[in-house]
Amino acid sequence: MKRIFSGALVAAMMVAAVPAADAAGFRAPFNYRVNPVNANVFEVIPRSSGSGPTIWCAAADYARRALGAAWTTQVYVARGRGPSVTTNRRSAVHFTITPQAAGVTPSGPSLSLNSFRVGDHMSVQAANLQCDQNPVRW
Repeated sequence: MKRIFSGALVAAMMVAAVPAADAAGFRAPFNYRVNPVNANVFEVIPRSSGSGPTIWCAAADYARRALGAAWTTQVYVARGRGPSVTTNRRSAVHFTITPQAAGVTPSGPSLSLNSFRVGDHMSVQAANLQCDQNPVRW
């Protein structure tokens, strides 16, 4: 009886631990957090203000590994830098891979990695190349 109770207790503890892991969000390179905002938008939350290349890197990593996007899929800025809506952090950038569903009008490809203008975009592959950059230390 004691052995059955112990096994049930361990199983219950493991199940209880799953939501806590999900609450931490997706961890991207540079230890950035990425959280879904809604079904079409996700936000990249850097540890500090974050550099443009590292934010694009995190967006590509989430699109590829969490959403299953192809390397050719475009990642669009859905909202520039602003407060996080899923955490209490002061800085986050919103992205989408479904611009029409997110209400985003695509612009030309992103020319500045730091501007984060709504509609700016690049392929998952191009954004992933930013992962090879050294993050700027302030």
